[in-house]
Amino acid sequence: MATRAISADAAVVEILNGRNYVDWSVLVKTYLLAQDLWDVVEEEYEEDDDNEEEEEEADDKFKAWRKKNATALHKIQISCGQEAFSLIRNATSAKRAWDTLAEKFKPKPDAAIPAKHDPYQPFFAAVKLGDWRKAKEFLTRDPNAIRARYSTGGTALHIATKFGHEHIVEELVQLMTPEDLEMQDGTWTALHIAARLNLKMVECMVTKNKKLLGIVEESHRLTPILFAAKNDLWDIVRYLYSVTPIQDLMPENGPYGAGLVCFCLLAKQFDIAWELLQGCPRLVITKDVVGISPIRALAGIPSAFPSGTPLKFWEKWIYDGIHIQHPPAIDDVHVNVENLEEKLGNQNISFSVFGFTQGPSSSLRKLLGINRICEMKLIHARSLDILDYMCEVVKHLDNQEMKDGLVYAAIFRAVQRGIIEFVIRLCKVDPDILWENNSMGRNIFQYSIECRQEKVYSLIYGVGQRNLIATFADASGNDMLHLAGMLSPTEKLDRISGAALQMQRERQWFKEVKSLVVLPSGVGAFNKQGMRPHELFTQNHNKLKEEGEKWMKDAATSCTVVGALTITIMFAAAFTVPGGNNGGTGFPLFLDEKMFLVFIVSDAISLFSSTTSVLMFLGILTSRYAEDDFLKSLPTKMIIGLSTLLISIASMMVAFCSALFLMLHEKLWIVIPIIFLSSVPVTLFIWMQFPVLVEIFISTYGGGIFDKKVRRWI
Repeated sequence: MATRAISADAAVVEILNGRNYVDWSVLVKTYLLAQDLWDVVEEEYEEDDDNEEEEEEADDKFKAWRKKNATALHKIQISCGQEAFSLIRNATSAKRAWDTLAEKFKPKPDAAIPAKHDPYQPFFAAVKLGDWRKAKEFLTRDPNAIRARYSTGGTALHIATKFGHEHIVEELVQLMTPEDLEMQDGTWTALHIAARLNLKMVECMVTKNKKLLGIVEESHRLTPILFAAKNDLWDIVRYLYSVTPIQDLMPENGPYGAGLVCFCLLAKQFDIAWELLQGCPRLVITKDVVGISPIRALAGIPSAFPSGTPLKFWEKWIYDGIHIQHPPAIDDVHVNVENLEEKLGNQNISFSVFGFTQGPSSSLRKLLGINRICEMKLIHARSLDILDYMCEVVKHLDNQEMKDGLVYAAIFRAVQRGIIEFVIRLCKVDPDILWENNSMGRNIFQYSIECRQEKVYSLIYGVGQRNLIATFADASGNDMLHLAGMLSPTEKLDRISGAALQMQRERQWFKEVKSLVVLPSGVGAFNKQGMRPHELFTQNHNKLKEEGEKWMKDAATSCTVVGALTITIMFAAAFTVPGGNNGGTGFPLFLDEKMFLVFIVSDAISLFSSTTSVLMFLGILTSRYAEDDFLKSLPTKMIIGLSTLLISIASMMVAFCSALFLMLHEKLWIVIPIIFLSSVPVTLFIWMQFPVLVEIFISTYGGGIFDKKVRRWI
């Protein structure tokens, strides 16, 4: 009989042939459900009793059912083979066709093949439960059970390792041959499982068979030592490294040595990485199992370098006071609580904070956070040592080797993460890197503008050829000013509070780059899309400008309400003096009291400052909101408005407290708690608004984010 070809619009990938009914029925049912046709398969159409009034409606329902039935029946028919189709050739409903096929081809429960009994099931169950006595009894009767496969493909050793039964693992390893230990469950050896769980199990397996160290886990191509490093189990990594032949980690034997170096760098376990790189310098540019070289991996760790670790001013003070004398060989700087005291007390670390040459006490170090800062500086020192060594290796490479070893990719990754130490050292080794372009045709300074890395961009002021560099355009014809006109990456904008300050920062970037890019009129002004830099800036920042305007107006509106209420209260308070007036003279009763003078002065200050605040916020509401207004005009108004509003609220509380003291000076047990409570709103205002005020002030009138005083470095 000829094989019937499947229809192009069939609901299945394989037509019903009598042996695939279960899969076939699932596919067809899913298709009919998706097409809203399954209801005609579930039940036949039933006609209602004759009713002349509903006859027309019933006729419409029947026509709809008939159409759906025909569609469903057709899909079932074209999904059948020749034998199956012959059974339903004359069927007139989808339900009858479906039931006929089910009766013929659906497997009967009593016809199912019984599952084969596993004679080793009791043995595997005992291993799972950690019952070595029963497992040993079974092995005594049948020694071959130790090599038997479980349903998942693993052996009893895999099961015992997975469940963490150390004593059973040790017993099984003693009974197994070295070749037995190399058995895999389809993906892993038992050592791969142990490498992410337990050091003792790893030790007993490796002692039995050291060949296990080189067996690769297929799904991710990881050896046991890489498996442990990936899971951050460094006690296991150090043991496996101590017993692994160094030749197995060389580039000619695979990417595993490079992979171990990359994992060590990411975890800041610099001692192993240093030893491997010293033993084989080629590992610097050797790609690991995922195609990343160690130099590229180091370029993606900003926390390993000073420029990638932001510090508060007092932390910077402590950081500068910690001095580290570099030892001949790099030791482990993965500092923990147990060994930090020893490291802080050894000869390689000293302090000169507060003018003292000896380090502070242990309790003071913890209080000031010196332990954490010391660990940070140790990491930075060791990272720079490794980077310097990598630069010595790069110095002897040709252009193709640098490209294949991802050296150029590393420099652009460092630019993206803002690691200036990486950029400076590599460019000094090979100044041609200054002219190297990425896939978009952008050099490192153009890329720093795209990524908004001001520290890297500021390095251009220390380059002798900066005027020449500023003239280059990328593959799309964008020069440096065009790139400044593009929107910052989201993660950079999110670090700035408020859309108005984000717009200010964008405009600061554009203004700074514009001061550097000095070109003859009309030369390089257009990119390949025919846009000038300022046009590109306007197009990309239109939405941000609208959000900045909304942010400023919302803040001004809210503060205006507060300022207006303060004006009303303080104006009324000036004529409603505490204690009232003397009926005979018309002067206030407490006119000669010093506290009354405090009340009048604070009331006046609050009134004048709140009035100034309201005027400033009204100025914000009526401003034009041009792009350049976000640089100084609008932020200055916001600074004055918030500052005067803060002064008005504080002086209002002073006026209230002084009036209360005048009225109830003989009942201090009431006055003092109320005065204390009056400080709450002032404190809340300072807590919520003062950081924003400081940020706006620094962003507008601070030293700026760019360092134009960079010394000549290349």
